[in-house]
Amino acid sequence: MTQASPPARPHRPTADTVLRRFEELARDAPDAPAVLHGPEELSYGELDARANRLAHHLLDGALPAGGLVAIAVGARPALPVCLLATLKAGATYTLVAVDDPRTARGMLAALPPFLLLTDSGRRAAGLGLPEGQRTVAVDEEAGRIAGRPATAPDRTAQDRDAAVLFTGAARPRPVRVGHELLLAAHDGWTEAARLTPRDRHLFSGGPDITAFAAGWTRPLCSGGALVLPEGAGRGAHDLLDAVRDRHVSVLHTDPATAVELMVRDDRPAPLSVPRPRREPDPAFADVRLLTITGDRLYLDEQAALQDRLRPGARVLNVYGPTETAGAGTSFELPQLPGPLDTPERIALLGTPFPGFRAGLRDGELLLTPPGGDPVATGDLAVLRSDGLLEFGGRLRDRITLDWGAHLDPHTVESRIRTHPAFGAAVVARVTSGTRERLVAYVAPPPGDPLWLRDGDRVGLETLTAHLKPGTGPDETPTRLVRLRALPRTRAGQEDRAAVPLPARDRPAVAGSALVPARSGKTGSAGESLSPGCAAGCLALPLTVGTLALTSALWPGSTDLTGVPLPWSFLFFVLYVCESAAFAAGVLFLFGGRRRMLRHGRGRALTTAAHLSASYLLLAWWPQDNLYRLAAKHDWPRQAALVYTFNVPLMIAGLIVACYLLRRPRSPFDFDD
Repeated sequence: MTQASPPARPHRPTADTVLRRFEELARDAPDAPAVLHGPEELSYGELDARANRLAHHLLDGALPAGGLVAIAVGARPALPVCLLATLKAGATYTLVAVDDPRTARGMLAALPPFLLLTDSGRRAAGLGLPEGQRTVAVDEEAGRIAGRPATAPDRTAQDRDAAVLFTGAARPRPVRVGHELLLAAHDGWTEAARLTPRDRHLFSGGPDITAFAAGWTRPLCSGGALVLPEGAGRGAHDLLDAVRDRHVSVLHTDPATAVELMVRDDRPAPLSVPRPRREPDPAFADVRLLTITGDRLYLDEQAALQDRLRPGARVLNVYGPTETAGAGTSFELPQLPGPLDTPERIALLGTPFPGFRAGLRDGELLLTPPGGDPVATGDLAVLRSDGLLEFGGRLRDRITLDWGAHLDPHTVESRIRTHPAFGAAVVARVTSGTRERLVAYVAPPPGDPLWLRDGDRVGLETLTAHLKPGTGPDETPTRLVRLRALPRTRAGQEDRAAVPLPARDRPAVAGSALVPARSGKTGSAGESLSPGCAAGCLALPLTVGTLALTSALWPGSTDLTGVPLPWSFLFFVLYVCESAAFAAGVLFLFGGRRRMLRHGRGRALTTAAHLSASYLLLAWWPQDNLYRLAAKHDWPRQAALVYTFNVPLMIAGLIVACYLLRRPRSPFDFDD
């Protein structure tokens, strides 16, 4: 195994935990600010007392040592109270996605908790918990909790798990983390980030993301303050307000959120030439450290972020998988020994955290925490001649080519980014019917408003010509899909399972399948109408023909003789709309299913939803005409019409609802 770091330092004894660190701070500096949320502030002493009371309340409810406590509380002061109380009670905590009930239900089902801690019974009811699940609603039981002792309970569980963290994948996976590893990760972060008691920390991701679920220790175990944004908490507006108003000095975020917050125009000049110094963003005047975790960060993006901070501020790109409690390696630009020519294709992981070791086995990166065993990360890396680790892709994304060789899409994606017209890129092998093809999904560089309209500049021909030198034909994408932004998971990772299937429309010029298509023409030599335009041309004669057919099938049903204005006009408009809906239903019946299949919700459900949607459009024309001709008290005919039309309409609506609620299947075949 290739070593990439010096031997690990001796680790601390297990008697030392993050909880003990916090309690020492609460004892030595009880008046120091610990949690800031809007106008509300909690000192270390107040936070410790509240956590002690809640811990006693949990123990009085027969919480066993090491029992799993699921915390479903929003970003408010009750959140760190629940975290600390769980540890004080000798239990194991896990944080669930309170703003995403579907993901939260999946987390709870993956590892059923002994107890659910939430802020209200209403939130608990939305999580679909099994009958009999123990639940404590801290807001509703605030009176009882306030009567508990403010001193720490006499229970420790250092030989048990401290937390169960969830990975940032599209389908989160639980990972058990012990007290020793949680403390080692905190110590590594403290030294790498040079944390101080004066720092104010803000996390942009949800509480369930590893960055916060393991990283809350960074402020609360180093004497700093944890800033919780108001509002939804994760939107750019809320984050910017919190950064500015609370004078945040350490901002923890992911690459996509960082670029959204701070990079709003063009890319910086390459690192190989002197870069003009831009004016720092005044919203980040107090930020001395920006940490980026969750996904790959290219050097050009890191340089752009550096330019938005004040002189002397740091941008720390951290590689910290969930299996090592969010700690691992870090890189910042001053570590470069010299200028690089292609920063757009290089993502550096840097060097291991203090106390951690990194090594390579068959190209896979292994991380070893202090006193622990090597952890296989599932990610590829290269040890450069300058001693820095460079990201090489993920094993789960690896593609097996037709002739048996493996393609790591990161290599192609990083080459795509070297073209100035392309920003983020994802390359995947897509199965459509019986055909498989390599598809490039590309997003614009920051500040490119013409991205979706300028097909000539960012089409497949441009991509193919750019990749031709040094990329084999089997490694070159044959389809190009342009997106406003790449889909990402809650943790900020690129979500390859959520990208759309390529359009099946006739290819433009060189065979590009551009999504979304905004033009009404293909732009090829013999211009042809797009399917949408062709459908519009067919809809008009179908509507007129349906109106004419009405009088032949149901004589008198549309007779407006004797109906005064404006009512006669309103009824005529209704008849036209019914005919137009019928025409749309005919077109959807014959042309809609193929497009619906691209969403990957299964053929059976798609077929049922397709027929249901067609029926919802088709049925209004015959139903309304038959109703108008039926006598009001002709009960047999009225009942027949209700059961012939209304009941199927309800069933069709239910089927369409099931189709919309079902999560699309992944269009990709991954070779793990």
